[in-house]
Amino acid sequence: MRIEQIASKALERVNYDRYLLSNILFARIDELSKGAKPLVNKDVKVDKLSDIALLEVAEGKIGLDKIEEIQY
Repeated sequence: MRIEQIASKALERVNYDRYLLSNILFARIDELSKGAKPLVNKDVKVDKLSDIALLEVAEGKIGLDKIEEIQY
């Protein structure tokens, strides 16, 4: 699947709220960069963290409810 199609599915998951999507992606990229294991079949050493996070949102593996659980 092309990245444009993945982005479209991810936007659909957040009711086309780009601001919300960017916040979810930022939080998840931060988690991945600190060693969190991807929830999709991707390798953090090969694939971009932003692509992994976007795919996780598009597949419904992560959303706002998961991000709100993060303690800062």
